This record gives sequence, structure tokens and C-alpha cells, in this order.
Amino acid sequence: MGHRPYALTHCTLYTGSGVLQNHALVVDGTQIAAVVPEHQIGSEMPRLDGQGGAAAPGLIDLQLNGCGGVMFNDAITTATLDTMHRTNLRSGTTSFLPTLITTTDGDMVDAIALVTEYRRQQPHRVLGLHLEGPYLSPRRGGIHNQAHIRPADQAMVRYIAQAGPEVVKLVTLAPEVVPTEHIQRLAAAGILVSAGHTEASFEEALAGFDAGVGMVTHLFNAMSPWQGRSPGVVGAVFSRADVYAGIIADGHHVHYGSVSLAQQIKRDHLILVTDATPPVGTALESFVIGGQEVFYRNGKCVSADGTLGGAALTLIEAVGNCVRYGGISLAEALRMATLYPARAIGVDHYLGQLAVGYQANIALFDPLTFAIRGVIDRGTLAWAKGALALPGWPNPTAAR
Repeated sequence: MGHRPYALTHCTLYTGSGVLQNHALVVDGTQIAAVVPEHQIGSEMPRLDGQGGAAAPGLIDLQLNGCGGVMFNDAITTATLDTMHRTNLRSGTTSFLPTLITTTDGDMVDAIALVTEYRRQQPHRVLGLHLEGPYLSPRRGGIHNQAHIRPADQAMVRYIAQAGPEVVKLVTLAPEVVPTEHIQRLAAAGILVSAGHTEASFEEALAGFDAGVGMVTHLFNAMSPWQGRSPGVVGAVFSRADVYAGIIADGHHVHYGSVSLAQQIKRDHLILVTDATPPVGTALESFVIGGQEVFYRNGKCVSADGTLGGAALTLIEAVGNCVRYGGISLAEALRMATLYPARAIGVDHYLGQLAVGYQANIALFDPLTFAIRGVIDRGTLAWAKGALALPGWPNPTAAR
């Protein structure tokens, strides 16, 4: 990167495995080179003063439809991914899965080609593609375009599997409408298969898990509920400790009491996602998703008929909501947005923790207000607010 090693000091480190006071992170190039007591840092080493705040691994979003005024479905381009990343930095998210919701085979092929090429240049920014649909239950389609919800096509499933997990990290489907052999093919390729927009019964969901489904998409939303005589998908995922669950903690999609109960049951398999849409980071009042106009009002994205159309949420807001309203500790809420998503998609050997050898992706924030003060992206202070700066470095280009 052309810069000398430097030390991040004067902040509480939420490492993913513990909470450290009076310690420093030494960043060398794009990686964390050391985590040591501050008194061991020599006077000659440049310092980035954390101003008494908190530092956590860069947040990781596995379900991001759009933000910064753009929607991935609307423009499957490098410029869209760049805009999403720049917008993410302002809220502490350094890595994400661009999410393509139900659409045509042509758009899916284009998205796979784009992410393949983009990851050659930015493999730590875009971790892969999330295909949410089109193999969903029409009864649980939500805001997805019903005209494109369709049965799984063998040739297309084979194409997705051949792209592999370096390109397609996550596929959301309804296990009750997709043949078992298709689920097995995707899972065998190393792709995380998630149950979502599904009417599956408890038994059908369990069969899906046995076939290779390893996650559920936006827990409680667009899936069969947990009822006394019919446990549904929700009951099924609560009965399987090894299955991950994404959850949207915005207070609109899921009651905070349900977020808290889910955390108590799922523990290290509950993942915060945003399901974010174009209004995030903008003043947009409406946008189009799934062929319907969605209105952004009072923090909520809804169509004219009241259907939720994604969210206007950032991951740091979700973390704050879990702490303030869900009774979840800050350390655990941060793991739900860093370590656990990294584990789910198999990148936890270099992302999701503040540890030696890991990528120097770091979110600096106020632990009381959850306001982001700065973001280190692969070793470089890429966004900062106020006086946060590293002596001798130019001002962050994405800031202010």
C-alpha cells in the first residue's frame, strides 16, 4: 500500500473472541500484524488514535439488495457494486454479498459473470453473489416478481453449481418446491443453500436440511411460522443447532422480543442481515423492486398494498438495535454481524475477527451511539468522520 506499519490505539477492541482494553492493533499493509498491549508500541510507530471509542472487525452483510440510491437488480454493473461499497463504508460494512432477487435467467448469468470479474480485482469487498430466488414458493413470494418465480431448471442449477462458491456464495430457495437432487448439487459444490420464501412444513424443512440446506433467509419473514400443531420452517430451524439463520433487526420485520428469543436458541448461528434497498445512505422516498413501487416512510419500506419491500437498515444500526432493544451484549451483537456470517460462508480464516494474519478491515465506532467514526478497509483508512486521521496520510477519499 506504500505506507509504513501503524498502530491503532486508544480504543476498546472487540476482537470476536474477546474484549481488550489498553491494547493496540498493528496494521502492516493489508493485514493485522500484531495485537499487543499499548505500552509495547514504540514511540517511532505512527498511531491512529481511536479517540476512546470501540473497534470491531469490518461488518459483513450477506443480504444486500442495494443502497446509495442503486439496486443491484436494476443495474448489474461494476458501478453499482462500487456505489454499494462506498455507501457501506459509511456504516462500517467492508464486505458484502450483492443480492439478486427473483429475475430472469439472463440477469442471473450476467450477475455471475460480473461477480466473477469483480472478484478478480476486489475479492475482499464482494465475497460472492447471493441469488435470492427465483425457485421460491409463489405463496410466499412477498415483494418478488411473481412473473419470474418458477420451478428450478436443471441446466440453470448446473450452471450455478459450476460457478462455484468463489462466485456464488449463497442461494435462497424454497426446499419444498425444489427437487432434492438440485439442493444436493448446489451444496456439494460448496454453495450455502438457504431456505426462504417458503411454505415448507416442519417435515419438509427438515428434509431440506438433510439434503444440504444450511441456512434460512430472513428468519420469521416469508416462511411458514411456528405454531403449536404445525412448527413450520421456524420450528425446524430452531430444532437444528447446525443451521444458520439470517434475521433483519429493524423493528419492522421482526419484533425485538423475537430477535432476543431467536438469539437465545440459535446462539452462534444467528446472523444479522440488512436486506437493504436504495434509500440507505440517500434521501430517496420511493424505488421499484420486483416490478412494484416501494415507498420509504418512517424507516419502513412498503408497497402500496402494505407488503414489506426490503429494508432501510445498516448493519451497525442492527447491532445497536440488538443491544438497545433485544438485550443482547455488544460483543455478541457484533459477532452476529462479523464472525458468524464469515463462518457461514467459509471466510472466517481471514475475515470476521481482529487477529494476527486477518485482513485489516476494521470499523471504528462510538459504543454508546453506534455512530461510525471511521473505517479501515484492507489496511487503509478509507472513510472517517471528524478529526480521525493517521498522521502523514492523506484524508480518506470516501469521507465527508
